[in-house]
Amino acid sequence: MPIFNLFGKKDAGNELTKGSPYKISSEWVPYKLYSGRRSSTMLIVKIKNATKEILLTSLILELPQQLGLDEVGMIKEREQRIGDVQPGEERELKFDVYGGIKTDPGEYTVTLTAMAHYRDYGHVINAVKKRTTLSVV
Repeated sequence: MPIFNLFGKKDAGNELTKGSPYKISSEWVPYKLYSGRRSSTMLIVKIKNATKEILLTSLILELPQQLGLDEVGMIKEREQRIGDVQPGEERELKFDVYGGIKTDPGEYTVTLTAMAHYRDYGHVINAVKKRTTLSVV
């Protein structure tokens, strides 16, 4: 928008919607859960700002029905508000994931969604999804 240039503001929205604003990596420690009993693992998520702009960032973690973010297994989704992430900066988040007696052996898909926001957490500019698998033996 050329009118923003008149007031000294630049239109960063076009750049942010073109490509992926984040690079997401994840790691499980330990890399598996045990079925038929209570066990837990830690998901370590690293989010890196891949743009040249400061991004207001949040991350949503979604689990399948057999896993939980608490020991009881009631919480299946969590939004973590990270705040402003500088260009090239990497943030690390840790989540405890629990299995219980209803967790069967197999592989479960966990979805991570990193979102870039405009002004506040109610307006989303762009989002990146990543899926990772957790083995249950």
